[in-house]
Amino acid sequence: MTVAFTFPGQGSQAVGMGKELAENFAEARAVFDEVDEALGEKLSSIMFEGPEETLTLTANAQPALMAVSMAVIRVLQAKGLDLKSKVSYVAGHSLGEYSALCAAGTFSLADTARLLRIRGNAMQAAVPVGVGAMAAIIGLEHADVIAVCEEASALGSVQIANDNGGGQLVISGEKAPVEKAAALATEKGAKRAILLPVSAPFHSTLMAPAADAMREALAGVSKSDPIVPVIANVRAAPVTNADEIAKLLVEQVTGQVRWRETVEWFAANNVTTLYELGSGKVLTGLARRIDKTVNGIAVNTAADIDAAIAALMA
Repeated sequence: MTVAFTFPGQGSQAVGMGKELAENFAEARAVFDEVDEALGEKLSSIMFEGPEETLTLTANAQPALMAVSMAVIRVLQAKGLDLKSKVSYVAGHSLGEYSALCAAGTFSLADTARLLRIRGNAMQAAVPVGVGAMAAIIGLEHADVIAVCEEASALGSVQIANDNGGGQLVISGEKAPVEKAAALATEKGAKRAILLPVSAPFHSTLMAPAADAMREALAGVSKSDPIVPVIANVRAAPVTNADEIAKLLVEQVTGQVRWRETVEWFAANNVTTLYELGSGKVLTGLARRIDKTVNGIAVNTAADIDAAIAALMA
């Protein structure tokens, strides 16, 4: 089997995430301790105990999700997994791309935690609350969603933020054009068009100040070429050069997360199994909807880790 590791994005967080890993594995505890130290606070206690509204804050959710993903990786490695020989590609959804890059050795764990804290704060600060919006459009083709965004853009900025596959696209931008595009999508036959309870219009041109912040932050950290190719969100194609990766991460702040195309790329390049490492199983569900020839498997408990090791080391 040809294997890729995938890493979840925002929305997969839940109070209690990582706690079982910390109780069962010293390697997981070490990851959480290192992230706490890098951030100068006990993020792990917010992850394990809540409160949920504090964990959900973008500046906390982003490094927290990365920490759980990296805890799973470190435990797999402690059990004998050699990433370079067993895994052909890595990819992550939005912030998950940073988890993928940390797993592949582009950034250190401490630097990844700090980058995601900067990213979360910068994305939150880029647009005043209430100015932007996001909406999920269910059951329309990609080209139709582009068309409704173009029509609604007479009112301001609106664009596709995430192409999650399975007929689910997320649009993002200024509030009035997002609401207009959602209404137009319903008229065009969308099954649903739902405004999302988010704090900022992620992956839109309104995030330009956050892109500038990430350009500066990424310029200041040590980076290495990944040990396995990373499928970049904004390209849905493999990248292996650290400097190019940094450039694409800046583009990603205002650009589209091309997740449907990423999974289609895996399927077209003979990847048979996508292991989703970290909290939740959102990407596993998306993989199933995008291409049934790809087997998605979520790995976030001790039992999941044992099953993954048995399969990967067979």
